[in-house]
Amino acid sequence: MFDTDALSLLDAVARTGSFTAAAAELNYTQSAVSRRIATLEAHAGGPLFERLPRGVRLTPAGRALHRHAVDVLDRLRSAAEELSAIHRGVAGRLRVGAFATANAALVPGALRAFLRHAPDVETRIVEGPSDRLMGRLADGDIDVAVVSDYPSGLEEGAETTLTPLLEDEFLVALPSGHPLAGRTAVDLRDLRDESWIEAPPRGHTTMLVTSCARAGFTPRTGFRVAEWTGKFGYVAAGLGVTLVPAMAAAGVRHRADLVLRPLAEFAPRRAVYAALPSAAPLPAALTFLRLLRAEVRAGVDRPADPRAGGEVETASR
Repeated sequence: MFDTDALSLLDAVARTGSFTAAAAELNYTQSAVSRRIATLEAHAGGPLFERLPRGVRLTPAGRALHRHAVDVLDRLRSAAEELSAIHRGVAGRLRVGAFATANAALVPGALRAFLRHAPDVETRIVEGPSDRLMGRLADGDIDVAVVSDYPSGLEEGAETTLTPLLEDEFLVALPSGHPLAGRTAVDLRDLRDESWIEAPPRGHTTMLVTSCARAGFTPRTGFRVAEWTGKFGYVAAGLGVTLVPAMAAAGVRHRADLVLRPLAEFAPRRAVYAALPSAAPLPAALTFLRLLRAEVRAGVDRPADPRAGGEVETASR
């Protein structure tokens, strides 16, 4: 019934007490203000201002409409400010998806930097396997995802765009008393008789199997353990060896009962990406991508010292 221009004019006349002063404030002519107020009064069903010898003042109906006009204009100004903040990526919400190992090493640092940059953004973390996160991103359930091409591979559909972040090399975890523990690097072929601790996903060929095939043998699988802390416990107890991504190893605490070693030419690797919606990604998501790249440049993708032992934070593949 009342457009915002008319409400702004009503407010200007009410504040200044004069059609002439309101016209000067809004860069209108005095006659244009008079005509527009007359039209507004017609829509309101009666006079909104008393015309005085010097200026005007609100009628009871005018005071009622002005009170609502001020509320409406304040809300619209607040909405404009909020939208501007969202478009600048410093307000609204950001839903971040990540596979578990990325949550152990890469995402926390980027998220810390993001929250320093945009503390008013409501941020939520969704953890899951990469293929599921890609589906949720395409469905609009999350705004950005950190994903890996292992174990299921990744397809870049029309709904999503992948940005490479880093290549994550896998190390081998050995008991500290293992005959190969003193080497700077281990040849995978020298581990052909070992029992491997892993929990291969159903229906997928694992990196271990693929890498061992390249090295000319089939690995012997021992205990099925999925989480890194569990795997390290079994390795430390001398029950087998296991592969550990460098992303998980980079944040380990040193421990004396096992060591991590690179696997030289047969080292398996996986690619890690940031995934965004192809159409109109959120400015906050683009900022988070920039901070992920900064985190990688800061060295999160560098393997831990292969001569050191370590304990990996709880994280599954």
